[in-house]
Amino acid sequence: MKPIPFLLLLIFFTNFCLSTPIYAEKSLDAYMKDFYSKSNEAKLILKEIENILKEGSRNQVCSKQREAAKLGLLANESLIKAFKIAGKEAPMEVINASQLRWKSILNEC
Repeated sequence: MKPIPFLLLLIFFTNFCLSTPIYAEKSLDAYMKDFYSKSNEAKLILKEIENILKEGSRNQVCSKQREAAKLGLLANESLIKAFKIAGKEAPMEVINASQLRWKSILNEC
């Protein structure tokens, strides 16, 4: 009778300690985090450009515009990868519209 509780305890600890982590969730989270951080950074740069233009200066506007546009395009790529990992279909109409907007900002200067 004593080996049965020991075996049950051994099975429990084996399942608990040696469980396999799910890496898909971690990479999904990484891509989503990357998307949000890059898109927020791009928006902050655009706000900064807006303030610079309100002050009447045009110094470094083009370089900042290009930087924001590149970040926006990279953010969209991360979002597409996140949708692929999640196994869901990305809203391509919205993403394509965003891509066009970032590309136009990139090519304006």
